[in-house]
Amino acid sequence: MNSFYKILFIPVVIAAVCITGCKEDKNSFDSSDLEYVMFADTLGIYPVIENETFSVPVISTVARGYDRTFAVEIIDRGSNAIENYHYRLKSNTIVIPAGQVRTEVEVEGLFKNIGDTDSLGFTLRLVIPEELEMPVYGTDEKYGLETKCVLLKTCPFDINNFSGYCLLTSTYLLNYSLDGSSSRLVWTEPHKTLKNTIVCHDWLYDGYDVNLTLEPEDPSSPTVAVEKDQVICDEWTAFGIIRGDNKIRVEGSQAYPSFIYGCQNYITVSFRAYVTTLDGEYGTVGHFYNIMEWISEEEADRLMKDGMTMATKPGGQMAF
Repeated sequence: MNSFYKILFIPVVIAAVCITGCKEDKNSFDSSDLEYVMFADTLGIYPVIENETFSVPVISTVARGYDRTFAVEIIDRGSNAIENYHYRLKSNTIVIPAGQVRTEVEVEGLFKNIGDTDSLGFTLRLVIPEELEMPVYGTDEKYGLETKCVLLKTCPFDINNFSGYCLLTSTYLLNYSLDGSSSRLVWTEPHKTLKNTIVCHDWLYDGYDVNLTLEPEDPSSPTVAVEKDQVICDEWTAFGIIRGDNKIRVEGSQAYPSFIYGCQNYITVSFRAYVTTLDGEYGTVGHFYNIMEWISEEEADRLMKDGMTMATKPGGQMAF
């Protein structure tokens, strides 16, 4: 059976055994129920937050009327994170309590020993009786017996870390900048009323500010939102021709996501630029990728002296 059909088959088997084995009545248990124990995911990305732990879920296809205890081991294959340096297990045993079908392996990520750009992971394996190992139909493989845990260092979110001088590098500017440069300095500050929103003054063109909303709620995938219909420039300035209402608008790109990299103090912003008329949208200019990296005033000063487009603060005052 090829890999595609294996992937299709596994959820069907899990669903089938859960229908027969996961009883709503926790006080009744059928010893004839087909029982398998496995990791809920064979690969997971887990945020490492200072002084916090994360959990790797383990599930059973049935509930039993007694506690079930199993061992968990770390295997070298597929692991480059070092135990007790990058992470440590709270325990090498897990217990599925009576009447339950789920438990978790508790892991402490050692935040200070993980670099901001490290790519680290380790592999866990369940030590369970062979009859509890779930077979993959038509093969000798066992589903969910092992899982790869990828560590993602995640720094606490602070909107003020995304304020001040920012070096913007943009594929939009690469195509349409007025001075031929793909980079410029931008002055940013927290929005006065909108939560977790920054105002990017003169974002791509002088005189046009844009709001970006930072969404850190999911620490494993913090994102950036670009509100629809924000104007970044007039058509004549950018293109030398007017096809619509003389405004170039942006919205978040549905083709490419935008992310926050809190530990490294930068974000990526993907947007769609488009032109509208009084009767509706005229057409798409394109989808563009941007990197915004916050830098010190000293670095901003050096870049200005090297000829980068001069940043301005609100009110038109020069930065230096």
